[in-house]
Amino acid sequence: QVQLVESGGGLVQAGGSQRLSCAASGFTFSTYVMGWFRQTPGKEREFVARITSNGATITYADSVKGRFTIARDNAKNTVYLQMNSLKPEDTAVYFCARRQPFSYTDAGTARGYDVWGQGTQVTVSS
Repeated sequence: QVQLVESGGGLVQAGGSQRLSCAASGFTFSTYVMGWFRQTPGKEREFVARITSNGATITYADSVKGRFTIARDNAKNTVYLQMNSLKPEDTAVYFCARRQPFSYTDAGTARGYDVWGQGTQVTVSS
């Protein structure tokens, strides 16, 4: 069973930090590009960050550059999103996702990912 389970969400004050984790199972995690997306009510899923299988290449959305860090621990089958200097506009449900094999979409396109977690709520208070 292929599964992604996010954790670490919660209520955080503006300017604070939070680390999200995504535990993967049911597939060879170390061979897949992984990404983080977020979504608020009434809005389309928004790309946040992605990381290649060995962690060598990382891409961030402009909105989170300099504040968020994506990382992975292949030995633990886990991908992380470290969020610093949080802003109220970062409030969203955060999803981790597995990159679709041989996808020809760019890394920031949600349809290029084929497995999704159920999401974890991050709320940033002002």
